[in-house]
Amino acid sequence: MTAHRFFLRFLLAWLLIFAVSVCVFAQAPPDNKAYEPTEGQGGKDVIWLPTAQALAEKMLNLAQVTPQDYLIDLGSGDGRIVIAAAKRGARAHGIEYNPDMVALSKRNAVREGVADKATFVKADLFESNFSAATVITMFLLPEINMKLRPAILDLKPGTRVVSNSFDMEDWKADQAVAVGKEEGCDSNYCEAFLWIVPAKVEGRWKLSQGELLIKQTYQMISGEYTSGTGRTPIADGRLSGDRISFRIGDALYAGRVTGASMEGIVASGNGTAKWSARRAAN
Repeated sequence: MTAHRFFLRFLLAWLLIFAVSVCVFAQAPPDNKAYEPTEGQGGKDVIWLPTAQALAEKMLNLAQVTPQDYLIDLGSGDGRIVIAAAKRGARAHGIEYNPDMVALSKRNAVREGVADKATFVKADLFESNFSAATVITMFLLPEINMKLRPAILDLKPGTRVVSNSFDMEDWKADQAVAVGKEEGCDSNYCEAFLWIVPAKVEGRWKLSQGELLIKQTYQMISGEYTSGTGRTPIADGRLSGDRISFRIGDALYAGRVTGASMEGIVASGNGTAKWSARRAAN
């Protein structure tokens, strides 16, 4: 084979390889294109709508998030609430079913410089354990809130739960706030609700000189106090996490619940004194 013919064959082969490479490159989608979610896109349980940043900050204010908190966002979307919490020094974790959203959230956390405090996982809310959280945030539908409610009520007393726009029916919120258009929320979803998970106190409790029979509806309590002088209704009864307060006649009881015991200070016309109670066996 002459050198000229060899050169022609080499050139033809090289041109063929080049043409195939160009064709493949032209047809292949770029692998560096960033994922961009679309408002209203479908998800497993809900469509995705971003929480306005102004409302996200208001939600964190409502929950009084500090660096000592561990926040879990249920359905964390693009990660904005988790990242905002991490910027306040809290450890924060997002649970999200869409893997593209999870990847986007991780990139956002790196860009915002909080990847050491903001973590994300692809998971189903109903198969996830969020019992370690001190703060729960969410922007879900009412029916999803209700499905999650039993698990939320089993969280440690004092856990703060904040929901964007949707409540939990007869479990009335402890607080609610709204963000106006002038504050940066220009949508139909500019309200937030806060619940503080209450201790479980329903039942009979023994005091030094009588017995409390407590009935509980979430953070509200009622019932009666029985002693040697008769029965007196419990009035103004309320729980805020593990803190309890109620009135018996003119005496105001305030204290903390720790498992099967509670103790505190009672104030009346006679001054103040310590009180304590133990849960009675059924």
